Amino acid sequence: VIASNGVNGSIRTCDDKGICTSGSGIQGEFDLTNFQDGLLSSAFMVGLLVASPIFASLTKSHHPFRLIGVGLSVWTLAAAGCGSAFSFWFIAICFRLVGVGEASFISLAAPFIDDSAPVSQKTAWLAMFYICIPTGIAVGYVYGGFVGSQFNWRYGFWGEALLMLPFTVFGFAFEPLQLK
Repeated sequence: VIASNGVNGSIRTCDDKGICTSGSGIQGEFDLTNFQDGLLSSAFMVGLLVASPIFASLTKSHHPFRLIGVGLSVWTLAAAGCGSAFSFWFIAICFRLVGVGEASFISLAAPFIDDSAPVSQKTAWLAMFYICIPTGIAVGYVYGGFVGSQFNWRYGFWGEALLMLPFTVFGFAFEPLQLK
């Protein structure tokens, strides 16, 4: 999930003279406290942590790439929902669903790499996969900060949902494999 001051924004502040400035980003638009803003990230993590073992267990009865396709569909719709949010609770639910969608990829990609990579390069492939996770977070901060400051925080979520569409289609179009 995109996270930066450009998207999350800042809360409304008032100085000693009673002059107030409106908040910006998600915090400003929904007049969130810092606690509520923190709950959004927690909602994402709850979705990710609860759904990961569920997706992993579903590979016994469903094709992993179809599950990834389903998860990426949930992720894409939830990211678009974040951009269309009308209240704190709606965006919190969407953040949780983004975590659910991401769980499909996080929990199923590593076993696929482990099964598919050449033995001599297996650890390098897995390392590259795990390097992509914090790299994606860092890029999300830059992207969210830029889009949030230049346009509107909502465009950041809509943009990432559009960028994810081809990967979602790929999850359904890829020949299903059985994990070992």
